[in-house]
Amino acid sequence: MIRKIGILGAGAWGTALAISLSRQKKEILLQAREAQVVETINNNHENTMFLSGHKLDPLIKATTSPKEACNNVDIIMLVVPAQHIRKIADSLSTFLKPAIPIVCCAKGIERNTGLLMSEIILEALPNNPLAILSGPTFAEDVASNLPTAVTLACKNKILCQKIACALASPHFRVYRSNDLVGVQIGGAIKNVLAISCGILKGRGMGDNARAALITRGLAEISRLAIAKGAQSKTLMGLSGLGDLTLTCSTLQSRNFSLGMALGQGQQLKKIISKTNTVAEGVYTANSISK
Repeated sequence: MIRKIGILGAGAWGTALAISLSRQKKEILLQAREAQVVETINNNHENTMFLSGHKLDPLIKATTSPKEACNNVDIIMLVVPAQHIRKIADSLSTFLKPAIPIVCCAKGIERNTGLLMSEIILEALPNNPLAILSGPTFAEDVASNLPTAVTLACKNKILCQKIACALASPHFRVYRSNDLVGVQIGGAIKNVLAISCGILKGRGMGDNARAALITRGLAEISRLAIAKGAQSKTLMGLSGLGDLTLTCSTLQSRNFSLGMALGQGQQLKKIISKTNTVAEGVYTANSISK
């Protein structure tokens, strides 16, 4: 049974997952880079920097040490930006025990290599079973215990069921898949399309254009995914169409809001400098254009 979970990454999504899991009475070790985040979580039971307004269960403990967050846990969840996955995976390889499952929650493609997150992690940690968690998920909604459905992809059917049962709750439904490639490509490239849809919004080009872009974009994502060995049906599910629909439709999406600012004429560097969050689509756009 999965009872103790280490979460590497205490941004909005990592914190929201911790809140959701604590509702299932899981013991959570949440790792953050910022000492201030660790202090406010442990002392005030709130992550005011990345997800303010949500009280955290005392079952959630925070640390700045990845090694401490991985100590005696049943599974590890990687909830760091996609471009940091390689560094984290290489670090884990020096101390993480073999056979401890890893659940990657990052959505992106490595900028310099074009590799998927699974390819990077398995290269560094070949003896640790891997699962991918993706789908239409805003951290604020999950933290608020609003209904959410996600996809969990894993090649090991028994392990996939075990992890899905640990993550699931009445308001957090987990659908299982064995298509790691399709789930990752859908989750990564939808961020690029979300920026494009935001640009349309910023330039006042209307909802017809946005609907057309989403539809034709999904067709392109599907073709790329199939070429990489994915199953076409995956892109019609939560980690494909579902995530694409959510991310391309509202300013709550970091990528959509960034695109809207671009469409209104703002400079990319200036937009990025104003926020402490990461719009993964900026880096993924660079990866898939090569």
